[in-house]
Amino acid sequence: MTPNQRGFVTLLKKEVMRFWAVLGQTVTAPVITALLYLLVFAQALSGRASAYDGISYTEFLVPGLIMMTVMQNAFANTSSSLIQSKVMGNLVFLQMAPLGPWEWFAAYVLAALVRCVLVASAMFIATLFFVPLPVHQPLAILAMFLLSAGSLAVVGLIAGIVSQKFDHIAAFTNFFINPLAFLSGVFYSVHALPPFWYTASHLNPFFYMIDGFRFGFFGHADVPILHSIAWSAGFFALASAVCMRMLITGYKMKR
Repeated sequence: MTPNQRGFVTLLKKEVMRFWAVLGQTVTAPVITALLYLLVFAQALSGRASAYDGISYTEFLVPGLIMMTVMQNAFANTSSSLIQSKVMGNLVFLQMAPLGPWEWFAAYVLAALVRCVLVASAMFIATLFFVPLPVHQPLAILAMFLLSAGSLAVVGLIAGIVSQKFDHIAAFTNFFINPLAFLSGVFYSVHALPPFWYTASHLNPFFYMIDGFRFGFFGHADVPILHSIAWSAGFFALASAVCMRMLITGYKMKR
């Protein structure tokens, strides 16, 4: 094993152990929050709102909530870790390690994916008590999960690189992640929107991530699955290119 490979494995373990030590905060809390959304909206709108023929509103709601929770946690995992290292001043020790940009990138993103697998699994099991979900296309579910969680993990890495304090991460979350997530069709079908907002929704990459993930369960979505995969893959590729450029040049990583 080369020094770079050892450094990658060590950083990956460190990132996994970081969130593993506080599973109540990193996994249990977001699952409880999502279940509260499910309880409130399912009780308030069950029988009053529908999206697809033959699919109850509660069934429609669950995949969207799972994906929204996954995306928020993927972003939080990478962004909080990097900004914490900056604020505490221990980022310099990582920079001294035998790690290249690709090792940094892969370790942070893979650790975020591990957390997202735990969150999604816990969400799926918990929602079985409310409504059993069919699984129409498991490969579509897997593809959209990896692209969506990976994309938000990379965006979180970019936010962590750009930010200099926790307030900056909060700004990313409040003004970018949460608005795009809530306006992506989690709680409604975009076909119910007025023409302007219907068009605007199709410019939101989060919409394709959630819609494609929902297709994997029901075999039905607001846009073709290939469109969702293409948009999600394009967003991941663009975010990864920007992130790698920052890591290679050391943008805002050196004092």
